[in-house]
Amino acid sequence: MPFFNSTIGRPSIFILTGIPGMEAAHHWISIPFCIMYIIALLGNSIILLVVKMHQSLHEPLFLFLSMLAGVDLVLSTTTMPKMLAILWFDAGEILFETCVMQMFFIHMFTGMESGILLAMAFDRFVAICHPLRYSTVLSTSSISKIGLAVLMRNFAVVLPFVFLTTRLPYCNGNEIPHCYCEHMGIVKLACADTTINSIYGLTIAGGVMGMDIALIVSSYARILSVVFHLPTQAARKKAFSTCSSHVCVMLIFYIPAFFSYLTHRFGHQIPHHVHIIVANLYVLMPPMLNPVIYGVRTKQIYVRVLKMFSMHSGFPEH
Repeated sequence: MPFFNSTIGRPSIFILTGIPGMEAAHHWISIPFCIMYIIALLGNSIILLVVKMHQSLHEPLFLFLSMLAGVDLVLSTTTMPKMLAILWFDAGEILFETCVMQMFFIHMFTGMESGILLAMAFDRFVAICHPLRYSTVLSTSSISKIGLAVLMRNFAVVLPFVFLTTRLPYCNGNEIPHCYCEHMGIVKLACADTTINSIYGLTIAGGVMGMDIALIVSSYARILSVVFHLPTQAARKKAFSTCSSHVCVMLIFYIPAFFSYLTHRFGHQIPHHVHIIVANLYVLMPPMLNPVIYGVRTKQIYVRVLKMFSMHSGFPEH
């Protein structure tokens, strides 16, 4: 396969180099990444299975949790198999078209994760601030529409990345110092003005994820206001408990996401291998930790998972 296709001004293949400066440790680094990926696959599959098997869990919170688990499965599987191939076998070659497709799925499903976290914040807001209207506002039909809206929103805002990336000529080599293809990593190899790409990327980060964060913070400000006015300490404790898992999941997702995004543009003083490691964790930690956090801290999920494993292991339930 030729390196460069001069008729369309771009390489036929890109080379993902892994973690720059840490090539000698790739095999060791792959061990925790592989373990985290296995945990992500098992954890999110169990969440989906438990919610599907138990009709009593077909409630808004658990339906949103199922959406989150599905997104996490796609997000981790979009990146991890290729990442492990690079770390294990130095198999960094990836077709230009495949690289752009991977970029599309990564950005789309990270955006979907943000949208679902917003939907889960809205769920907690209605449950705590307007409990009498909960079943009316968050009907099965409403949840389906919210899920579809999240999907369509992110498809619409991420699709232009594909056109903005494929329109550029690439003559600055074909090596991407990363473990997966993402927008700015590809664009840095272009030999043309990439201002539009940068502006659009910043606009989407600020306009979509920034808006999601603002609405989430607003929801939790209202929730805290209501919780502090609850009549008993037990009621306040229960309300805090129902929200704590969601807050943990949001912090795990948004902190590395914005660190990775902003260091690509402004963090030139940060060692490149640190940025790449954090970027890898950004697509792996939420899928791994989300089912663990919800499985441990959500009683309905925790109890049913224990029952499922007790039945299959043959041990008596306690």
